[in-house]
Amino acid sequence: MENKTITQQEILQKATKALAESDSYRMVYMPTHEHVMPSTDMLSRIVDKLREVIFPGFFGNSSLNTHTINYYIGVNIDVIYRMLEVQIQRGICFECRAVNKQQCDKCEKDAPQIAAAFISALPRLRKILATDVEAAYDGDPAAKSFGEVIFSYPSIRALSNYRIAHELHKLGVPLIPRIITEMAHSETGIDIHPAAEIGEYFTIDHGTGVVIGETCKIGSGVKLYQGVTLGARSFPSDENGNPIKGIKRHPNVEDNVIIYSNATVLGPITIGKGSVIGGNIWVTQDLSPGSKVVQQRPRAGRYSDGAGI
Repeated sequence: MENKTITQQEILQKATKALAESDSYRMVYMPTHEHVMPSTDMLSRIVDKLREVIFPGFFGNSSLNTHTINYYIGVNIDVIYRMLEVQIQRGICFECRAVNKQQCDKCEKDAPQIAAAFISALPRLRKILATDVEAAYDGDPAAKSFGEVIFSYPSIRALSNYRIAHELHKLGVPLIPRIITEMAHSETGIDIHPAAEIGEYFTIDHGTGVVIGETCKIGSGVKLYQGVTLGARSFPSDENGNPIKGIKRHPNVEDNVIIYSNATVLGPITIGKGSVIGGNIWVTQDLSPGSKVVQQRPRAGRYSDGAGI
């Protein structure tokens, strides 16, 4: 019996056929009515353009002055609006359950209105980001100026993405807010869910490894250090064993709380106003306002296992 040698081309064709089988791609394919999906490259450009508008002169054209800024911002706003409208439409269509494009008019109808509503929120977003810059500057003796903070601090980059994404989330845009916050997560190591609610004058010192979960509510003047997790404990499943979603799972952190590096705060608990949580601490119960939770000093020849939790 003659042995047939399989060529490289036949191997490629076989793999292509297998990958094109509907059973193979059912869980990873595009929406049912085959609308074009959002573009991560385009969303990255939009966020960059938004930085140019929110922090004029720091990003993009650095030669701006009072005579040219109105024109410069106007041009960028127009570009942002046009790009964002397209991406919002794609984001809505991504979650649309219409069988085909002809049955879906909501995507095209809603996208321009949502994009315009987002643009109208930009002055407010700039104002609150300015408080974040001030908090980072005031909280870091090494910071020489607001400009240094805007240019180089990872917390401001992550918070810019978060506040942009959170506004889109509030406007009901699916998928795109999560993409935008995950861009900052990849760049900075700071993971903030776009649905989290964060007040003004918020700062994250150093930042790497910080996690802020979906249902977190954070007040004004809160400061976190690197490695802090505001996360969820194990959450319940339904009668079919599927995790129950849409419930409160993450902490509330009231005004002027400080949480030091590598602290872990879990569950739908409340950290009272003005509290301080030391480094490497686990907190799973409510703290009353003004609480201070730190590791115990070890006795001679022994290690402490922590205190106050």
